[in-house]
Amino acid sequence: MPEERITVEVEGRRLGLSNLDKVLYPAHGFTKREVLDYYRRIAPAMLPHLRDRAATFRRFPDGVDGEPFYEKNVSRHAPDWVRTARLTNRGRRGGEETLDYPVVGDLPTLMWAANLAALELHVPQWTVGPRGARKSPDLLVFDLDPGLPADVVDCCRVAETLSDLLTEDGLTVYAKTSGNKGMQLYCPVRTRSDERTSEYAKAVAEELARRSPETVVARMTKAIRPGRVFIDWSQNNTAKTTIAPYSLRGRAIPTVSTPVTWEEVEACRKAADLLFTAEQVIERVEEMGDLFGDIAEHRAAVPTR
Repeated sequence: MPEERITVEVEGRRLGLSNLDKVLYPAHGFTKREVLDYYRRIAPAMLPHLRDRAATFRRFPDGVDGEPFYEKNVSRHAPDWVRTARLTNRGRRGGEETLDYPVVGDLPTLMWAANLAALELHVPQWTVGPRGARKSPDLLVFDLDPGLPADVVDCCRVAETLSDLLTEDGLTVYAKTSGNKGMQLYCPVRTRSDERTSEYAKAVAEELARRSPETVVARMTKAIRPGRVFIDWSQNNTAKTTIAPYSLRGRAIPTVSTPVTWEEVEACRKAADLLFTAEQVIERVEEMGDLFGDIAEHRAAVPTR
């Protein structure tokens, strides 16, 4: 059967779309057309959190039941209007590699990414300048990862304690689900050092692990994580990325990494309380707006601990 292709115009950009009826979430019957429609509708809330950030795509060309792969380097087949940032990183084998990262700053680029079946968009905690130079971190992130049988409910209890500590240090704290099994906390910050956010986050995570060793761990060692919440402070390493707000996840159903209120965190008593699908997230944003919408207005200096 020949591949279905159409050409559309998105904000003055011509974009070829293909296989719109391909089911990317078989258990839910969610097609590529619906993926594209979700990203089109969520774009006003999502794009501010992608803009000026070097993105990494997690692509699912055969749907969520197939084999996904991460993609950082922009394909030579990308439209010439896709903005890129040429960055040099340490490669897997210890050397350096220079890659052209996509920068998803507008609706045409977001639609282009969705058409590649890039269901997940991951971004770092720093931005790039107009010429692609890497800036210092502007976000501090804590990734709360529960070790079975712990779940997102346990993450919420840890998040409340962690938020209290961060607030005492003068930071403003925002929460979102991972769209998977855990959640993330973000604080907007100012720093001139690439290492300060990671150093501070490590100190905070280790302090919470000392206070609550029965429920919290700050080390990645898998043997000590069952039944506890791992506070992954290493996401602040400038080489790492975190799932972007409003990104779909490559799970059995089209769940979304969703900003949540602190009232929702405090009220969470079962995992389903903080599980949101694409359509639910569209409804939430229509009703509540972007809960991360003012994050850039509350930057504070990274505390010393």
